[in-house]
Amino acid sequence: MLFQTPSHYFLCSGLADGYSLLNAFDQALLAAGVGDTNLVRLSSILPPACQRVEPFELPGGSLVPVAYAKMTSSKPGETIAAAVAIAIPEDPSLPGLIMEHHQSAPLSEVLAEVREMALQGMSHRKRNVAEVLAIGSEHIVERHGAAFAGVVLWNRPGAIR
Repeated sequence: MLFQTPSHYFLCSGLADGYSLLNAFDQALLAAGVGDTNLVRLSSILPPACQRVEPFELPGGSLVPVAYAKMTSSKPGETIAAAVAIAIPEDPSLPGLIMEHHQSAPLSEVLAEVREMALQGMSHRKRNVAEVLAIGSEHIVERHGAAFAGVVLWNRPGAIR
């Protein structure tokens, strides 16, 4: 089995300006602590009872499940932002919801929108929310800029489910 249901998660974010849009994105991933891994982009569900942990060093080259938002731009002076939010259900036996959002806007606006998106998604699922966690990054483009925010899902040793 390539992936198992993750047991743990952490939030991360990074930003950068670089030689090209791809270089800026790569540097933003490095700043977020996930730049030496192979990101496997996920849709937006946090497994039931998944536990939050502090970010930790991931094995280089590993396949890393992540829900993320990214924003890049080559327009000098433009403010870009990316953010993710997780709606944690009151009932830990139910899945939570991760939402991603990016925009040419200040981080405060992007965070407010992604939090509301998470709440609306849980409301549609008829699940009560215990809390909403969010993280994001904002960058004012100099040459080629990138903003990144993600939720890394992982199985910690001894926690295989």
